[in-house]
Amino acid sequence: MALEYAPRGLIGVLTPQANTTVEPELAILLPPGVAMINTRLTSPKPTIVARLLDYLRDLEGAVAQFANAPLAALAFACTGASYYAGPEEEAAIVVRMEAARGVPVVTAGQAVRDALRALSARRIGLVSPYPDDLTRAAIAYWKAQGFEVVRISGSALQDGVFHPIYAMDGAGAQAALEALDPAGLDAIVMLGTGMPTLRPILAHGYRGGVPVLSCMLCLAWRSVEAAAGGPANAASLQGWLGGRDWQARWRMRQHGGSPDA
Repeated sequence: MALEYAPRGLIGVLTPQANTTVEPELAILLPPGVAMINTRLTSPKPTIVARLLDYLRDLEGAVAQFANAPLAALAFACTGASYYAGPEEEAAIVVRMEAARGVPVVTAGQAVRDALRALSARRIGLVSPYPDDLTRAAIAYWKAQGFEVVRISGSALQDGVFHPIYAMDGAGAQAALEALDPAGLDAIVMLGTGMPTLRPILAHGYRGGVPVLSCMLCLAWRSVEAAAGGPANAASLQGWLGGRDWQARWRMRQHGGSPDA
């Protein structure tokens, strides 16, 4: 069945409850003919670790909010949950959900993994907006996936705001990227679905010749390919790198409708 606004596929997006970045960035990243509907991942738990694990472990309950919408893929837009759960539990939940729903399930963590493998990247640098404990969990996750974390650049978090990561701006993310030495790296990954990354990627899509990825960029790429049944390979990834296929939409959003501004 073709939908008016999604002839190429409708993606069901699952977003952490206070995240203010996922929907705006996906609105820019998704190509014409692909649309999304969104639900919020919620948890009453008092700690960030417990909330993040709830998001992943209660994925079935969150997906139920889409009812019988004709989804072509599901996109889990939260990396922190994958870091704390680890790749084995994450993979088991994805397999269970795909069997239950009959559509591909793409987590942001697995999407980055697939992008790095498509690029044959092994030595990676991370730009992390996280506190130390979550950064350590992220490092362990990427090592378990077979990657060598060579160096890390942290980003300055704002105190006294509704959420330190979600309150970051693109300039802060870009400064953290520019502080990371690309020498000897195969790829750079900007972590988190809450840190704005499109501006820095447009400014430094290849930093010192090294491709710059973000969790949202990879999630969009992998979800679009999954919805269309396309290949998750280097050729399909190329148009996303450096903003080639989406920079005009970003400029229109930033400059009031003029792609040439």
